[in-house]
Amino acid sequence: MVGFGGLGKALILCGLMLIIVGVFLTVLHKIPFLGKLPGDIYLQKRNFTFYFPLATSLLISLIFSFILWIWPKK
Repeated sequence: MVGFGGLGKALILCGLMLIIVGVFLTVLHKIPFLGKLPGDIYLQKRNFTFYFPLATSLLISLIFSFILWIWPKK
């Protein structure tokens, strides 16, 4: 059982990341403008619907990039 300490830490980190993503997705639907921004692509035909949240993805990416940019570095 020697050498599994790193694996345990990695599993704990993955679990915490899943919890954070789950909470984020739960709260995400309560933000009214997210998913309905002007740059989001939405096509609807008879039996086909295509939705690609381009502007929403860019906004979320910019927010996360800014958070990581201001995060203190060691």
